[in-house]
Amino acid sequence: MGSPRTLAEVYRRFAEDDGGASPLNRRVAVAVSQSSAALRAVEGAPARKRRPPMILAALHDLALAGRAPALADAYAAGDGDAAARAAVDTLTAMADAVVSIVTGRQLRAEETGRATVLYPAIAQAAQRVGANAIGLIDIGCSAGLNLTVDRVGLTYGNGQVLGDVASPVQQSASIVGDRPLPELALPEVVARIGIDRDPMDVTDPDDARWLRACLAPDRPEQLARLDAEVALAASGPPVLLQGILPAMLPAAIARVPTHAVPVITSTWALSRLPLEGRRLFLDALDEAAGDRPVAWVSAEGVGVAPTIPTLGDRRASGHSIIGLATVDRAGRHSEALGRCWSRGRLLSWLAG
Repeated sequence: MGSPRTLAEVYRRFAEDDGGASPLNRRVAVAVSQSSAALRAVEGAPARKRRPPMILAALHDLALAGRAPALADAYAAGDGDAAARAAVDTLTAMADAVVSIVTGRQLRAEETGRATVLYPAIAQAAQRVGANAIGLIDIGCSAGLNLTVDRVGLTYGNGQVLGDVASPVQQSASIVGDRPLPELALPEVVARIGIDRDPMDVTDPDDARWLRACLAPDRPEQLARLDAEVALAASGPPVLLQGILPAMLPAAIARVPTHAVPVITSTWALSRLPLEGRRLFLDALDEAAGDRPVAWVSAEGVGVAPTIPTLGDRRASGHSIIGLATVDRAGRHSEALGRCWSRGRLLSWLAG
């Protein structure tokens, strides 16, 4: 991706493959691909940070911060031509600012909506181990939005309603199959802890703005959903531990009061670890269960979460397995609770 010509091809290909998911970002990407000045500005960023989603997020961040008013106005109006012109102007005039943003930030994928999978799985985990109180530990937590799972209202396509019906955050999911979700309430959550290489503090305006910047500017429903979840998390901020797995897991578990069961959650996070790292993660779980039971709830691609049954499904099959592993002095028990698609917007429950 080093030469301007190669970069131009990358940005053109992004616009073609994006398939209209974000017309504004698609139009901006085309404009960048056609501007030698804009491509030179992109070249000023580290090679791994020149990808279109990263540069587009940096431009969106500048617009949200009020530093690129013409671009902000074009985004607000949904004017693709104006956005294309303003993006190229911003990129060339504020190249140093764009490079500074992408150098210091990681792209954040949308992490909203995962409570639809996590809530019933955590409830099942608590029942399995007989927990009256739990401490949530989210792996790859980013901003810790998964840690508000007990404070969200959930509606499913089969008519079931779980969680807090009065919550300002409401999520929904479609159901495949006839088996209902478990009608179980979560026990009291006495600790909320996140582990991430570069955690985002939802109470920090710059971090909160970057989360918004990583979403397309012409997706108001996604932006509104994120805003609601960030506000909910900020009303009771979690403890965020900066570091990597499995090294940080013992410290996180130690923060859970002794009367509570630690419940570790991972949603599409373990694929970032090498196989050896996943094995060491399991070792850390086993060691933590010396004094009290520990549960691990996962939503990972088929075959990604070690010991979780794959149900005979093929790897890279387009869906994920909802898994549960409970560990105590008697050993580890792993099971598949169900399948899910589209990051939890569609799920099939299997467990009894």
